[in-house]
Amino acid sequence: MQEPFTVRSPHGDRIDEYYWIRDDHPTRKGDHVMAYLRAEQAYTDAVMGRLKGLETQLLSEIRGRIKEDDSTAPVFDRGWWHWQSFAPGAEYATWMRRRGGVAGPDANAPEEVILDASALAKGHDFFRVSAAVASPDGTMLAWTQDTQGRRGHELLVKDLRTGAVLADRIEGTLEPIVWASDGKSLFYMRQDPVLLQSGPVCRHVLGTPPSADTTVYNEPDNTLFTAISPSASREWLCIEIEGHDTTELRAVPLDRPDAAPQVIIPREADVRSYADHLKGTWVIRTNRDARNFRLMTATDSAIANRLAWTELVPHRADASIDGLALLDGGIAVAERADANAQVRIVPWGGGAGRVIPVEEAAYAMTLGDNRDPANTSVRVGLTTMVRPWTTIDVSLSDGAQVVRKVQPVIGYDASKYDSARVWVPSRDGKRIPVSIAWRKDAWARDGRHPMLIEAYGAYGYPSNASFDLAGVSLMDRGFALATAHVRGGADLGQDWYEDGRKLRKMNTFNDFIDVADALAADGWCDPARRFASGGSAGGLLMGAVANMGGDRFRGMVLGVPFVDALTTMLDPSIPLTTNEWSQWGNPIESHEAYEYILSYSPYDNISAKAYPAMMVTTGLWDSQVGYFEPAKYVARMRRLRTDRNPLILDINLDAGHGGKSGRFERLRQVAREQAFIVDLAGQ
Repeated sequence: MQEPFTVRSPHGDRIDEYYWIRDDHPTRKGDHVMAYLRAEQAYTDAVMGRLKGLETQLLSEIRGRIKEDDSTAPVFDRGWWHWQSFAPGAEYATWMRRRGGVAGPDANAPEEVILDASALAKGHDFFRVSAAVASPDGTMLAWTQDTQGRRGHELLVKDLRTGAVLADRIEGTLEPIVWASDGKSLFYMRQDPVLLQSGPVCRHVLGTPPSADTTVYNEPDNTLFTAISPSASREWLCIEIEGHDTTELRAVPLDRPDAAPQVIIPREADVRSYADHLKGTWVIRTNRDARNFRLMTATDSAIANRLAWTELVPHRADASIDGLALLDGGIAVAERADANAQVRIVPWGGGAGRVIPVEEAAYAMTLGDNRDPANTSVRVGLTTMVRPWTTIDVSLSDGAQVVRKVQPVIGYDASKYDSARVWVPSRDGKRIPVSIAWRKDAWARDGRHPMLIEAYGAYGYPSNASFDLAGVSLMDRGFALATAHVRGGADLGQDWYEDGRKLRKMNTFNDFIDVADALAADGWCDPARRFASGGSAGGLLMGAVANMGGDRFRGMVLGVPFVDALTTMLDPSIPLTTNEWSQWGNPIESHEAYEYILSYSPYDNISAKAYPAMMVTTGLWDSQVGYFEPAKYVARMRRLRTDRNPLILDINLDAGHGGKSGRFERLRQVAREQAFIVDLAGQ
């Protein structure tokens, strides 16, 4: 059904014949919209019906690799070791703890259950615990839980001595929680009721009504995000205000929770600075005069004077600094070089330090959970495309490594698989890194095997060469899996990011097409059985590529895709829009931005031609990419395309941007997507 609607702007009007599909009601959608969506889902189920056996087989394979009675590696924090455990068949974790010291848990101390998410999830179609934080003295636990998938949480508090849940229940919060030093008050963030993003930072005193909570800070600029966290020293509540081009840090002393927040690092245009605190010192990661960031230090008394900052780790053109963890025995620095995430340990006194060594050519080593600075080791996670996630503690004093946990993958033999890093030339002279994995006895570089290429390429978020438990099923069927590290992500530093946003966004799409062409030309895949996949902003990439070069692909999966880019960027009432003008451009104020976004917006560029087979997914309660974007996209695509390839819209009526919440339930969507691809490949 078409109902022409005029989308107006200062720079031109457009007709959207499917605008009626949008319904912004936060808890229910109109009957006509729901009837349409249910009809779409019925069609999808009918199309996929003949693949039910394959889908079931894939789900069984993927689930069969998961160790059901599993647990995470314990983490030390202030006299306790914390971990999460899963019972056989359980969708959700149980939060556990045991007393102990830095050297390890006390074998004589009992294990304690502090939160049972499976019990809390009963009666909910969607459930997620986002944060669970014990008070400084360990007697209380505060947690936030989401039962809809739109990031709207309820904050609850439990007395761990009695097991009683307190009357202190606060609705409409976001994920994070920070306790004050007294253990009687805590900081949280409210969710903006319209934009569904960060609202004011508030303070709650246990035993008082939420209506009496104090607003600590409320950022007036809705183009910026706000986040809260405790400093490593636990001396400060850090309030981070961030945009894509500026930041500000404010802080409240946690031993004086009623104090007004003070500006630690003021905001400046085109400068991003992040800081943490330990041992009376602020360590600042800043891009001031350092494109790829550098580390500076300042004492409590000198932090306000930027000229008094001291350089700790200098800027490097060949590596970017992505983050850090402060520990008493040293500073762990997350870096990225040659599209690989790595960790460098630097002494407090400065110097080059040492990079934690990794043997593989394509890998990702990232900082793990390092809550207590008293730990004598830094926790990192290591993975490759054929190596399951490995949790490692690395000694700060001598670099000795102790493997704490290897992700169990039942039936998986890593020796049967291999991976590589290749570099593909772009049309404008760049070198695009691509990570590839395959099963040795099922695939050969002969140009006769299928390949699935995935990418993201936005916000400066790099794509890691990481293990995909579900992807093993594709490799076992002769697929090669490829991750294209296209521009728009910071895989090769900040220049790589800047070269793929705003008025350079087209580079992201061109890079992906160039990768697909080169991999086929070099025998990495069968040109007739190339597949592509991307989610969210990666779904925007897929939609743009479908318009620009869809004939290269047999099929595509667009996960919760951001495909109506121009209409969304013209509407400040939509979640994320105002925050993202600095990412995509502001088409309200800039005619140039309007025309540029219009030139690639997937929904606006669908034309009467053949397209690859497509599976498009969405969640009815998606707070980041409204369900109506992919729904409208499929409707217009179905009307205009000239091919007879499958085109389906798979709608989760109970979830948001991340899909289903349970550890097994979420695999159903993965199995369905794989069945769609495997069938098209004839495997």
